[in-house]
Amino acid sequence: MSETTVDTSKRTWLIASSCAGAVGGVAVAVPFVSTFSPSERAKAAGAAVEVDIGAIKPGEKLTVEWRGKPVWIIRRTPEQLEALKKVETQLADPESKRKPSELTPEYARNQGRSIKPEFFVGVGICSHLGCSPSDKFQMGPQPSLPDDWQGGFLCPCHGSTFDMAGRVYKNKPAPDNLEVPPHMYLSDTRLLIGEDKKA
Repeated sequence: MSETTVDTSKRTWLIASSCAGAVGGVAVAVPFVSTFSPSERAKAAGAAVEVDIGAIKPGEKLTVEWRGKPVWIIRRTPEQLEALKKVETQLADPESKRKPSELTPEYARNQGRSIKPEFFVGVGICSHLGCSPSDKFQMGPQPSLPDDWQGGFLCPCHGSTFDMAGRVYKNKPAPDNLEVPPHMYLSDTRLLIGEDKKA
């Protein structure tokens, strides 16, 4: 009878220690497996963002987040593209030469600051104090804007104005154009923000 009691207690001890070992193994495995997926911190640090741009109509803007910043994707109308030519003499840095490597990738150093003329991809943060400019796409006289306004953006904090390519107007508080993030087209309707062919 005592042998049976010993066997039962050994069996109980073996089962208990096996269960504890299994729980410990899972506890070790879960953090290890979770390292294979990018953390929120890694995503915020610069993971690329893929965006479907197929539904954006001319004259519309889509905002997505990349590195904790708002990135605007604007599909410009033919009139908005034409207006880019009309305002060049009024701009502080029309060819994006001031800080090209920091603010404008080489492939976006053109009049539209874009890869495809109709699409502008820019970080929606003013280069002055980090406010987010408001859309002022409508052309013509409006409060806080010149009578010959050709469409663009107005920073409500201190009055800096930008054209439809994110280029800052002369004599404004903002020292530079809006940033163009690294980006590339995966297809006609898919855009990747945060990476480009040279990255």
